[in-house]
Amino acid sequence: MSAQNKAVARRFYDAWNARDLDAFDELVAPDAQDHDPQNPFREMRGPAGAKRAAGMYHSAFSDGRIEIDDQIADGDLVVTRWTGKGTQDGELMGMPPTGKWVEVSGITIDRIAGEQIAESWSCFDALGMMQQLGAVPEAQPAGA
Repeated sequence: MSAQNKAVARRFYDAWNARDLDAFDELVAPDAQDHDPQNPFREMRGPAGAKRAAGMYHSAFSDGRIEIDDQIADGDLVVTRWTGKGTQDGELMGMPPTGKWVEVSGITIDRIAGEQIAESWSCFDALGMMQQLGAVPEAQPAGA
């Protein structure tokens, strides 16, 4: 079962990278809940919420991709460690395009039920992304 669950999560990332948002209708349960605090559409359940979030990032990073670095599965949970990469050539949550390349790491835990993502928890380096985009200053050593 763990291998099947990992395959469901992998298909989601493959669809994300292919911009095949229609595949989310099959991969994301109708009442799926996203617990990502960075997702402004997390209150929207099911494929509609996943499509809205993906569309936001696709519009902001037209060349954006998510690479799977590692996956671990236990029971109905799949943990995916990933790296997102792309150039911000579109608006992102009100921030105008910067033309800057970003690379951020993240971890998502998906609960799989009936060969669909039923629930997700994500955490990614949003601060690092904003620093790379120039929206937030880089950290400086104390006393510098």
